[in-house]
Amino acid sequence: MKSVFVSLVLLIAGGAAAGAQSGPSPQEQMACRSDAGKFCAGHVGKPPQMNACLRENKAKLSDSCRKVVESRGG
Repeated sequence: MKSVFVSLVLLIAGGAAAGAQSGPSPQEQMACRSDAGKFCAGHVGKPPQMNACLRENKAKLSDSCRKVVESRGG
């Protein structure tokens, strides 16, 4: 589960850099931790694929994670 969290941090940080936004807050990181493990565990360590997976599963994400994904361009 820790690797999912690390991958998610990299994913959001990568999205932040691309969008010229600040890095993810701890709250944003935690908002998607469960969803990333649930829907996108096969993409751990692959930020571009994790990002795409979260966007593809946006309708299934928790409200808090969906907001993070949308705020990061998803």
